[in-house]
Amino acid sequence: MLTNIATWMHKHPRARLAALLFAPTVWLVIAYLGALAALLVTAFFTIDSFTGNVIYQFNLGNFHDLFTDPAYKNVVLRTLGIAIGVTLICSVLAIPMAIYMAKIAKPRNKKFLVALVLTPLWASYLVKIYAWRTMLEPGTGVIDWLLGPLGIHSPGFGGPAIIIGLSYLWLPYMILPIYAGLERLPNNLLDASSDLGAKNFHTFRSVVLPLIFPSIVAGSMFTFSLSLGDYITAQIIGGKLQMLGNVVYQNFSINLPFAATIAAVPVLIMAFYLWLVRRTGALADL
Repeated sequence: MLTNIATWMHKHPRARLAALLFAPTVWLVIAYLGALAALLVTAFFTIDSFTGNVIYQFNLGNFHDLFTDPAYKNVVLRTLGIAIGVTLICSVLAIPMAIYMAKIAKPRNKKFLVALVLTPLWASYLVKIYAWRTMLEPGTGVIDWLLGPLGIHSPGFGGPAIIIGLSYLWLPYMILPIYAGLERLPNNLLDASSDLGAKNFHTFRSVVLPLIFPSIVAGSMFTFSLSLGDYITAQIIGGKLQMLGNVVYQNFSINLPFAATIAAVPVLIMAFYLWLVRRTGALADL
């Protein structure tokens, strides 16, 4: 019987591929989508303030508190603003770096430059953030020590520090997709644009940018989602500012349903963002 199954699978490669993907798919559904569904369901429960036990009864009180309390609304808007800011900064920095790596650097140097971009990913997350804390320390930090005589001072701990730290952390995730998109861009298109008299900026805006837009979207999915869910950076260099992840961390052990409600917000924001991206058709061009 096993021989017959093996023979049939050999004759039907698509069926063989489906059989190989069956176990990972089931694991994804159970481990990820199942946990996500449990999170969303828990968000509609409440907690007994006297015993601390979860009351398994459908209730919208957590969402009411989230969207009516000014403090929580500010945290949501702050987190969203930081995620958008980090994504924009990473895009602005990544595009010229990727263009140089893909179209200007000599072929023998490309692999070396890609390795340099990947090098920060080999270091520990905490090591990198604590290094930024050392640099951003007001008065005694590296930035004030080196650039203070020039009139440039550290922004200190707070929102700007969080944006700087997260931009540094996620920049490679923006550079690599754009670099891959530029590698697929034929050089003859750039030559044709130049031959027709287009300036560099016009060529970039009319030829390069539309073609690498799907790659920028792919990178933004990483930088935006990772920034939405981050809380360690805010805890170390954010001063008194909190992001959604910090609120989840604080409420997890004392009010699990409300923590699940807060955790559902980034999920819903990313779902809406992916819906917008799908409407643009960028995912289909990756």
